Amino acid sequence: MSGVNLSRNEVLQFVLRISLLSIATYYSAKWLIRNLDPSNKSKKKAIEHAEEILRKLSPTMKKTALQNLNEYEMVIASHLVVPENITESWDSIAGLDDVCQEIKESLVFPVCHRDMFAGSALYQPPKGVLLYGPPGCGKTLIAKATAKEAGMRFINLDVAMLTDKWYGESQKLASAVFSLAVKIQPCIIFIDEIDSFLRARNSSDHEATAMMKTQFMMLWDGLNTESDSTIIVMGATNRPQDLDKAILRRMPAQFHIGLPSEEQRLKILRLILQNEKVAPEVDYVELARKTNGYSGSDLKEICRNASVHRIRKVMKNKEIMSAVRAAANKAQANGTAGGSHVANGACNGVAQNGSLELGTPAITMDDLMESLRSMKQSKYTTGVLHDARIDLD
Repeated sequence: MSGVNLSRNEVLQFVLRISLLSIATYYSAKWLIRNLDPSNKSKKKAIEHAEEILRKLSPTMKKTALQNLNEYEMVIASHLVVPENITESWDSIAGLDDVCQEIKESLVFPVCHRDMFAGSALYQPPKGVLLYGPPGCGKTLIAKATAKEAGMRFINLDVAMLTDKWYGESQKLASAVFSLAVKIQPCIIFIDEIDSFLRARNSSDHEATAMMKTQFMMLWDGLNTESDSTIIVMGATNRPQDLDKAILRRMPAQFHIGLPSEEQRLKILRLILQNEKVAPEVDYVELARKTNGYSGSDLKEICRNASVHRIRKVMKNKEIMSAVRAAANKAQANGTAGGSHVANGACNGVAQNGSLELGTPAITMDDLMESLRSMKQSKYTTGVLHDARIDLD
C-alpha cells in the first residue's frame, strides 16, 4: 500500500509541477508578446486617454455601456470628442448659409426632434453624409459644428489607427468602431480624406486592406437593421471621383462645399477680423474682390500673415526705443546735459509715433495687401493659381 500511495504522490507532484510550469509559460509568453509589440505603449496611452474621455461622458450615459467596453473599443474611444469640448458652432461658419441650413434640416432636426414624428419610418437622419469640394473650404468645420449643435458624440477616426501588423487585428478595430458608436449613440463617425481609405477597390489591393474595406461596409450597412440607432458616418474629401461606388451608395446625403464667391468672401473676412484691432481704412469689399479663387483657409492665412506684419512694426519700434534709451543713458553717464536732452526728446518722439506706449497697432490695408501679394506669389509658384501670362521658358 505504501508503494501505491507513494506513486500517487509522485503523480500529483508531477501534475502540479506541469500545471505551474504551464501557467508560468503562458504568462511569460503573454508578457513577452506584449512587450515585443512596438505599439504597446501607444495603446496604453490611448486607453488612458479614453478613460478620461469616458469619465466626462459617464453622467449622460449608462454605466453598463461604459463598463463593457473591450480593449479595441477603448483604443477607438481615445479619438472620441465630447460635444462640450467642440468650440466650433454655426456661428464659426460664414458664407455657407444655404449648406448649413440644409444640413440642419436633414441631419440636426431629425436627431434633436425625433419625437415629433415618432410613427414615421422616413423621419430620420441619413446613415451616410459626404462633404466634398476643394480643400480649405470648411468641410471639417461643418462636421464639428453639426456634432456640436446636434449634441452628438464625435469620433474623429484616424485611418492609421485601423492598420495593425498582426493579422486580423485591423478587422477587430474596424468592428470596434461601430460597436462603440452603438454604445455611445447618438454618434458621428467622421473620416477626413475618406478617399485615402475607401477608394475604389481593384485587384491590386492588398488582401488585408480589401478585407478591412469590405468589413467596414458590411458593418456600415448593418446599422440599417437597427431602426433606433442614431449613427452617422460622415466623410470629407476633395476627390469624390476616387471613392468606391458602394461607398457613394451608402452616402445618400451629399453636399458640395465649393470655393466662396465674392459675397461669401466678404462675410468670411468680416468674421475672421471681427475680434481684431483693424484700422478704419481697411476696405473689406476691395479685399474680397481681389481674392477671387481663394478658399476660407487662404483668407484666414492672409489675415494671420497681416497680423504678423503688425508685430514686426512693434518689434522695430521696440528696437528703436531701446537704441535711443541706450544713447540717453550713455549721455547721462558722460555728464553731457545737452546730449541727454536731445536723446530724451528723440525717445519721446518715437513714443508719439506709435511705439509700445500707444498699444498694439491695428491691422492696416497695406498689411493685408502685402500679405495677399505674398500668398499670391507662393500660389503661382506651386501651381495652385494659374497665371494668365504666357510662359516663355
